[in-house]
Amino acid sequence: MTDEPTPDRFTRSHGRKSISANLKPQALLTPTPDLVRAWKAQVITLFPEAFPGVLDLSLTGRALQDGLWQLDAIDLRPFGEGRHRNVDDTPSGGGAGMVLRPDIMGRAIDHARARISSEAPLIYLSPRGRPFTQAMAQDLATKPGVTLICGRFEGMDQRVIDHYGITEVSMGDFVLTGGEIPALALLDATLRLIPGVLGNAASTQEESFSDGLLEHPQYTKPASWQGHEIPPVLLSGNHGEIARWRQEQSEALTRDRRPDLWAKRR
Repeated sequence: MTDEPTPDRFTRSHGRKSISANLKPQALLTPTPDLVRAWKAQVITLFPEAFPGVLDLSLTGRALQDGLWQLDAIDLRPFGEGRHRNVDDTPSGGGAGMVLRPDIMGRAIDHARARISSEAPLIYLSPRGRPFTQAMAQDLATKPGVTLICGRFEGMDQRVIDHYGITEVSMGDFVLTGGEIPALALLDATLRLIPGVLGNAASTQEESFSDGLLEHPQYTKPASWQGHEIPPVLLSGNHGEIARWRQEQSEALTRDRRPDLWAKRR
């Protein structure tokens, strides 16, 4: 008996299988069938049960069922050592906490990267990474997919990051217990930009950060609520005036709430 894991023990795939023409015979049933033309999301995690989570709801959930994107939640634990499948050890040089071992993570990464296009980025969710932005989400949406690594404990051995040239990405200046929540957020921001997921492509062009500004206020019926009225310009039918009003509102909100964005725009 070997300690080496087999694919059907640590991976589960979400999405609808499609079949494409191929000269080589293929099994109709595989542990994680690839979906034809689907954007592929891989997540290496100690908690695969956290996925797809909220991504299985609403529009992203429908897109998952329709095969617009695919999810492989790869359990890190079966790659571990010994009877208890240990994946971490104490920090070299001393200190509190535990660090994910490079040999364990390396095996998981090799397994994952063999199952996805080499053009798909390899990202480690880390508070010390570069800030995640709307521009980054837009870029990821143009790729064939992404491999995400969810950290735990004190993080991952630096040698893994150096060896694979992994990009570290942060969701903000705060620390969480693990990378699962950031991974869900990154995927949600990216998936909604994939053609067909939202249905109305124009909605992604008129929202916060799409042009470096925060989005203008939104209103809907009734025209009067609790003594508050919809701004008259929005009911005027004058599309030029409406566009100007929305632009002014976006600029004012950005100057007030995000002076860093306003400075970059200026």
